[in-house]
Amino acid sequence: MIELIRTNDPVVISFVESLLRDAGIAFFVADQNMSIMEGSLGILPRRVMIDADDRDAARQLLKDAGIEHEARSDDMKNA
Repeated sequence: MIELIRTNDPVVISFVESLLRDAGIAFFVADQNMSIMEGSLGILPRRVMIDADDRDAARQLLKDAGIEHEARSDDMKNA
């Protein structure tokens, strides 16, 4: 899996989840339970992870939605 976005903005996370779900792209939101550790301050970012094979389609979705700036650069990929 690779990291598509990393943010602590819950609105962006929700929007990206909706885009991916509607497009049929499987995803996983990592670190969403870290708020318990940090005291629910929203300091620690959450990561939306996708299969590497879906990277181009997911990045196009973000671009079409006007939030391509939220995508991690290609050199930030996770294996």
